[in-house]
Amino acid sequence: MANTERSRSLLTPLQQLPTSGARAVEVFTNDEGTFLGVPQLALDVAGEAPYMNGGDSDIDAPIYRWQDGRFVEHEALPLPGGEDLAYFKIGGRQFLATAGIRTGKGPYELDCDATLYERIERKWVPLQHFSTFAAKQWFAFSLGARHFLALAQGVVIEGVEPKNPRTSRIFEWDGERFVPFQTLDGQWGYNFAFVSFGAEHYLAYADHVGGSPIYRWNGERFETSQVLDENGGRAFRFFEANGALWMLHANLLDHTTLYRFDGSQFVAVQILGKAGGRELCLIDGEQGLYLVRVCFITGTPKAPVVVPQSQIFKWREDRFELVETFETSAATDACSFMIDGQRYLAVSNSLSADIRFRIDSTVYRFNG
Repeated sequence: MANTERSRSLLTPLQQLPTSGARAVEVFTNDEGTFLGVPQLALDVAGEAPYMNGGDSDIDAPIYRWQDGRFVEHEALPLPGGEDLAYFKIGGRQFLATAGIRTGKGPYELDCDATLYERIERKWVPLQHFSTFAAKQWFAFSLGARHFLALAQGVVIEGVEPKNPRTSRIFEWDGERFVPFQTLDGQWGYNFAFVSFGAEHYLAYADHVGGSPIYRWNGERFETSQVLDENGGRAFRFFEANGALWMLHANLLDHTTLYRFDGSQFVAVQILGKAGGRELCLIDGEQGLYLVRVCFITGTPKAPVVVPQSQIFKWREDRFELVETFETSAATDACSFMIDGQRYLAVSNSLSADIRFRIDSTVYRFNG
C-alpha cells in the first residue's frame, strides 16, 4: 500500500546484512563511530527439518561499523541463542548488555549466563555475569541519579524446570555493578518501556502469559498500576502528543493497540493491524511522527506462518493512519538512527518463508 500523498516510498533499501535468525537491531554512536549490533538466535543445521526453535544456537552476534555510507563487519561477541543487545552509558562509561535465550544444538539449555560488557580501550570487556533463564531483553533506564537495568526473561514449557531464577527482574547500579532491586511477577517476559510524565514515572512490562502490567514508581519501588489482562504481550512504546501521554502495545496473538492516559489509567482508543505484531519503533521524521509496526509470525512455533509484511503508520489528529507496507520476513525488531542529517531504519528478519534461519536483515534510508 503506497502513501497516496507521496511520490516515493518512505523506505529506500540501502543494504542487506547476511544474518541468521536475527532477533534485534541495536544502533549506537560513540567517539569511535556508529555501530549496529545484531543478536542472532541460530544457524541452520544441514539435514534438519525446518523448525523455528531448532538449529545451532552456539553463534556470535556481529557488530557492524558505519563506513562510507554503509555498515561493514567490525567485531563480534559470543552470544548463543542471541535475543538482545542493549547499549547504554552511565556517566562517561559505556556498557553493552547481552541476552541469549539458550545454548546448544539440541537438546538446548535455557539456563544461561548473560554478560554485561564495558568498553575499555576500544574493546568490549566482560564486567558482570547474570544467571538467567530464557532471557529475552535488557532495558536500561534512569530515575534522577539512580540507574536501573531490567531483564525480561522466562518461559513456561512442560517438563522444563529452571535452575536459575525464572522471573523477570530489575537491577540497580551501585557504582561498580548492578545489584538486585526488584523481582517482577512475569514468567514469560519479552520487553520493557519507561516514561516520565508530569511527576510520575511508569514502567511497562510485556509478558506472554498472565497479562502485561504497567508499573508506577511510588518513591521506593515499582507498584502495579494497571494490567492488560491478555496473553501474547510483546512490546510497549510511550510518547507524548497534544499534551497527552500515549501508549502502544503490540500483542503477537492479537492486534496492536493505541492507548491514551486519562490521568489514572491507559484507555484503548485505536486498534492497529492484526495478529503477528512483535516490535514497535517510533520515528520523529521531518514530516511528522511515524510508527513502524514490525510483524513476526502467526500460528504456533510448531506450525508457524511467516508474516511477509510490516507496516508504517503516520500520526494524524490523535490517531495513526496506515501509510505504507513493506516486505519483511518474520521481522523481529526495528531501530531508527541519524547520520549526517539523514535518517535510516534497520530491520531484523528472523525466518525465511520456508522456516530457515538464514535470511537477510535490511538497512533503509527513511524518507519521511
